[in-house]
Amino acid sequence: MDTTQLLEGLHHVTATVNEAQEDYDFYTKFLGLRLVKKTVNFDNNQVYHFYYGNKQGEPGSIMTTFPYKGQGVRTGTHGTGQVKVTGFSVPSQSFDFWKNRFEQANISWKELTKFGKTVLEFKDPAGLNLELTGDDTDAREPWTTDEISEAVAIRGFHSVALSIEQVASTFDFLVDVLGAKKIAEEGRITRFMIGEKGEAHYLDISNDYDAPIGKNGIGTVHHVAWRIADEDKLKALRHHLVEELNVKVTEVKDRNYFRSIYFRIPGNVLFEVATIPPGFAIDETEEELGQALKLPEWEEVNRTHIENVLPKIEY
Repeated sequence: MDTTQLLEGLHHVTATVNEAQEDYDFYTKFLGLRLVKKTVNFDNNQVYHFYYGNKQGEPGSIMTTFPYKGQGVRTGTHGTGQVKVTGFSVPSQSFDFWKNRFEQANISWKELTKFGKTVLEFKDPAGLNLELTGDDTDAREPWTTDEISEAVAIRGFHSVALSIEQVASTFDFLVDVLGAKKIAEEGRITRFMIGEKGEAHYLDISNDYDAPIGKNGIGTVHHVAWRIADEDKLKALRHHLVEELNVKVTEVKDRNYFRSIYFRIPGNVLFEVATIPPGFAIDETEEELGQALKLPEWEEVNRTHIENVLPKIEY
């Protein structure tokens, strides 16, 4: 099997953030994303795992966060070996709306042009670097709220940017192993495209040879995940990485809503590859997504304790 044709684009981005209520408020009430799934960190049941996305919770729209306030997690340091920027797609005519919204909320923003498209840069409450990119070709159905109409709403991811100290080996891995296609260069940034179906394909590599090494913690992205059609293809990719390329890869993980593997690419960024099925409607209807606390089967016995320990959220 030609594994360079397996990845179909972005699946999700997972970040370590600070306080649960402010995170929920920012991504749902301010940015207008849908809370697609409310569960816990499978490795720490005292911490929420929030999944935010578009109306249907499509892979390629899902921003996920671990609110680690009070858990002894340090504040992270931005630098190489990390996701530098997470970018969302919005209609190009929506920027006046978003600029005014930033102003009303006293959120600093900066307007610039990247690869011919208008971009607004800003930060979330934990310090994550975010962008809105104008893209009128994005036909995904957004989630809407009383304040954010379909005409201006976020469609899903547009791109992610990685901060890399030595780009050559990263470029080779992306192209030769993962099938990325180099499509443009602009200053220190090289844009690649991964996958061709649907949306959320762009990966930008920032040549940050003079930047400090990043340290994971609150306010940093933990990993970026790429979507793959099914578990058979996931296993085929894992076999190629482990048996033929000697890459250190985890076993296939069951994350309830997808199966996935994790590995670090040259440049030290943590990649996950996640299956598109079974999806977020496996334990809730599409209409009910995000309304109830969903626990993995092995944590159900601890539900009462978990619900008592988790921070109370006002929705």
